[in-house]
Amino acid sequence: MNLSPTSSAGDIIEHLRAQRSQENLAGMARFGIATETALGLSNVELRRIARLVKTDHPRALELWRSGIREARILAAFTAEPKKLMLDDARRWAADCNSWEVVDTVADVFITARFDQVLIPEFAADTREFVRRIAFAMIATAAVHLKKEPDAHLLAWLPLIERHAEDERNFVKKAVNWALRQIGKRNAACHGPALALADKLAQSSSRAARWIGKDAVRELSSNKVLARLGLTDAGADRAQR
Repeated sequence: MNLSPTSSAGDIIEHLRAQRSQENLAGMARFGIATETALGLSNVELRRIARLVKTDHPRALELWRSGIREARILAAFTAEPKKLMLDDARRWAADCNSWEVVDTVADVFITARFDQVLIPEFAADTREFVRRIAFAMIATAAVHLKKEPDAHLLAWLPLIERHAEDERNFVKKAVNWALRQIGKRNAACHGPALALADKLAQSSSRAARWIGKDAVRELSSNKVLARLGLTDAGADRAQR
């Protein structure tokens, strides 16, 4: 089937089903991707399809409602963030059952500029993947919102500290990701993020210690210090 910007959600789903790969599904499962509704298409292939079909917001919502892993990722790739409603974002979050879908929709939510509303809301939610979205959004914002004042990113550090004791794997890794991305944003953000990482590394909580030690290791690396124009002495001062 030849896909185009006029292809319907049904056309796209039919195409996805025709590309099903059992071998790829096994590989996805090894990376912790939920495969119950998956067809086994790679994200590279989904990006290619997204370029063919272009953006179409109503169609993206329909693709999401299908429940199919690939269709939901395509929904995120082809939605129009400015047309996404908060209630739709909340429904998408509630539907997430895999870390990779979470990380994909987090990008859409940041582009839609739902950060101030949804990050604290989702962080307070006890569901593992909903909470993960909050910290995936912070990580995404730190990288992609180039013009955002640093103070807005640093304001999320107390939220990172508050949830650093969450032992659940997909939350813990997202909290760590958010902290590292803030610290790597620029020299101004590096010091406060590294100071928090050092504090967490001394925590009595196993999850917080892991988050802190891992973040300290990366933020203190020569590669990061060189990219940010920091010396070892400057990094030492940032930790004090």
